[in-house]
Amino acid sequence: MIALGLFNYWAVVVLMMVGFYTLIARDNLVKKLIGLNIFQTSVIMMYVSFGKITGGTAPILIGSGDHGVEEGHAAADAGHEATADGSHDVTDAVGEVATGAADGAAQVANDVVHAATQASEILYSNPIPHVLMLTAIVVGVATLALGLSLIVRINEAYGTIEEDEIARKDNAR
Repeated sequence: MIALGLFNYWAVVVLMMVGFYTLIARDNLVKKLIGLNIFQTSVIMMYVSFGKITGGTAPILIGSGDHGVEEGHAAADAGHEATADGSHDVTDAVGEVATGAADGAAQVANDVVHAATQASEILYSNPIPHVLMLTAIVVGVATLALGLSLIVRINEAYGTIEEDEIARKDNAR
């Protein structure tokens, strides 16, 4: 029953062996490239499987830490209105702005502590293997395109894409 739970790893091993066999056993250059591509796909699947955590979620923190910033802005606006009306002097306005900024900073600190407490209770999946595999996919597509273009040039030069015929024509020169 445990072996059935590891199905993705069995699939990776089977794909690796199919790709490796195709790469080694075939003389046709296009088939070799397809084998290389199957092998690469199995490696990508393996890394994505490693990055998956059962019950894990994406590492996105929900909730904004803007509450303290809004309070600081409100206090600053009140201070500006007070000095414009002339009902308070400049030192009172500066004191209100400083108090509002301190309250805002305290609220931001509380929001950060709350988010950290929530984050410690949630199981997150690591996104780095998935991001690296996106890069590997791009590199694989570029490698396949380059390989196919080289096969086209080899076919133009030798008239074949069979490895043994190419070697025979090279030895005859």
